[in-house]
Amino acid sequence: MSPSQQPASSNPSVTGEKATEADTRSSPAVGQSSENNSANRATEQSSERERNSGQQSGGQNLTPEQLKELTELKARDREVRAHEAAHQSTGGQHAGSMSLTYERGPDGAQYAVGGEVPIDVSPVAGDPQATIEKMRVVRSAAMAPAQPSSQDRAVAAQAMQTMLQAQAEMASGESQDDNGLSVFA
Repeated sequence: MSPSQQPASSNPSVTGEKATEADTRSSPAVGQSSENNSANRATEQSSERERNSGQQSGGQNLTPEQLKELTELKARDREVRAHEAAHQSTGGQHAGSMSLTYERGPDGAQYAVGGEVPIDVSPVAGDPQATIEKMRVVRSAAMAPAQPSSQDRAVAAQAMQTMLQAQAEMASGESQDDNGLSVFA
């Protein structure tokens, strides 16, 4: 995902980058539309069929360099899918649909080399306790992968900041209640 795809809202998502990188990094992105999700699912199914048909041919007619690239792409594909699935499963209702970026391998199949899962980091209006609970889930989702990226850590930090603000809001509300009239006064 390129840095130019910044969201207009405060909805960072957790993403992966190119296959040449050792870890999956994240960048903010706008949530996907339902027709985009359908297209993504169709691409994934097509990619799965292409990978399976490539496996059946056993990599025949590929040079040693192409076989090495293919091995790396397959490993990256597994890593990206596991990374984004961890965000999505932990994020629950606050996480959007996984969106993957593909690269065509020397065998003609497409392999995931990056991805993102949009996650809602906005506070719950007028309900600091619900905001605290939501930010705990968001933070857990951001840190869910085995190797969280710098963007994952940034989303977790943003969730923590929002959670602290909600806790302060709750504390100030309780102190106002303490200053009110008491039945026992």
